[in-house]
Amino acid sequence: MTARIRPARPDDAARIVDIWATGWRDGHLADAPPELLAHRDHDAFVPRVDAAIGRTWVAETGGEVAGFTMVHDDEVDQLYVDAPFRGTGIASQLLAYAADRIRAAGHPKPWLAVARGNARARHFYEREGWTDAGEFSYPAEIGEAGHLPVPCHRMELRSPVA
Repeated sequence: MTARIRPARPDDAARIVDIWATGWRDGHLADAPPELLAHRDHDAFVPRVDAAIGRTWVAETGGEVAGFTMVHDDEVDQLYVDAPFRGTGIASQLLAYAADRIRAAGHPKPWLAVARGNARARHFYEREGWTDAGEFSYPAEIGEAGHLPVPCHRMELRSPVA
């Protein structure tokens, strides 16, 4: 399935929140630190989406937002696809688009963080040409309380073959 990728608009925010909140729980509920779970209810994603809308792109198919990606400097900060669209190739399109945006901004090595227990996501990234550069502690945002260290893997996009 081919999606149209476009910059997110403020009127996409509610849909992005729904996809992110549901997708986050799908990928992290089983192994997220309990302290983090307390900060990841549906409403917690609203201010995060509002703050990041200017660095967010959505994949749209049939007039519906099927997924999104957020980029922050050289990092693919977020990548989520709504459950009915998983396995359609939209995640691959969004990931490639985010990496292209990062490289176009002058960062030669895009990277992303994936939670230690999220083997499904790590496998997906590896299939897409990303390599596991090792474990590190990612500072997950927990609102006004600051950040909570979460064990993650740093995935880096292999350099394109010349």
